[in-house]
Amino acid sequence: VIKCKAAVLWSPGAPMDFEEIEVAPPRAKEVRIKMVATGICGTDIKSLADKDLSQFCPIIMGHEGAGIVESVGEGVSTVKTGDKVIILCIPQCGECNTCLTSKNNMCKEIRLSGTHLTSESSSRITCRGKIVHQYIATGTFSEYIVIKEISVAKIDEDAHLEKACIIGCGFATGFGAAINSAKVTPGSTCAVFGLGGVGLSVIIGCKTAGAARIIAVDTNKDKFAKAKTVGATECISPRDFDSPIQKVLFDMTNGGTDFSFEVTGNPEIVATALASCNKDHGACVIVGAIASWVQLSISSKLFFSGRTLKGSVLGGWKTKDEIPKLVSDYTAKKFSLDPLITHTLALNKINEAVQLMKNGQ
Repeated sequence: VIKCKAAVLWSPGAPMDFEEIEVAPPRAKEVRIKMVATGICGTDIKSLADKDLSQFCPIIMGHEGAGIVESVGEGVSTVKTGDKVIILCIPQCGECNTCLTSKNNMCKEIRLSGTHLTSESSSRITCRGKIVHQYIATGTFSEYIVIKEISVAKIDEDAHLEKACIIGCGFATGFGAAINSAKVTPGSTCAVFGLGGVGLSVIIGCKTAGAARIIAVDTNKDKFAKAKTVGATECISPRDFDSPIQKVLFDMTNGGTDFSFEVTGNPEIVATALASCNKDHGACVIVGAIASWVQLSISSKLFFSGRTLKGSVLGGWKTKDEIPKLVSDYTAKKFSLDPLITHTLALNKINEAVQLMKNGQ
């Protein structure tokens, strides 16, 4: 058993407590990992205040991380002690119907992670004598974790873990939404609503795919400079116009964009993003996490002549197969993660980091 520190949430809406925890050895098909770095995702921020999470407290949040394998359980074959690894918030079992089709990436095991427990519906982590849940069966806000082998992948030995960690969710989600989900075409026009880390990653994806115009949309103009750094050709704020932003975009692009991306997680923006698309062939991709109980209100006329609306989860990547390749591409300097990283803090500053996220900083 390893004694270490973790950020533990005891009650939704409360600050996380920096606690001593005990992490038991991995069992069959499990891996114990020394976490080196973790990113904070907008999904973490929303979930921290989710009252429904109370049934799973105490819980360690976080799902976007990288580290080094400390030990492995019986039957583990894809990683070994000492390997650098990235955490997969969507596992890839390689056996279910989803894993065996090229059409999507939602391995059946992710449906089971709603209990926020690892193998055998249990957890290897305890705190103050209580079983500690791990957010989406990962829980990266901890010095050590134990997760299923199907939720971790080996990456290059020379990978920079302090930066590569965000490929595990934020970057992969945005970049893949453009490359895999939308299949952005060369010479096309795109609009990206929301310029957080994921929105910037969408822009990088659109640029990589060869889009000619990438229009970044956000009410926070402080984010415009960075958006242009990663590839946005224009930046606009809805607050600068009397007309609805969808009409502004429609006029700017002479009939609507080829692709639009909703990356705010605001359900009201979905219809706006869809309406900004070309009415005959425009495609809108929902990237931002919208609460499962929320109903979308979208006029049927937006679909009348051919618009498409679709969702994207973790960029559509087959995680165990493809996320390590993204890390290799980063190591090979095919794209930069530096613009996506604003602060680097110690784990015991986790609540400060959350506040920076909430402030849009």
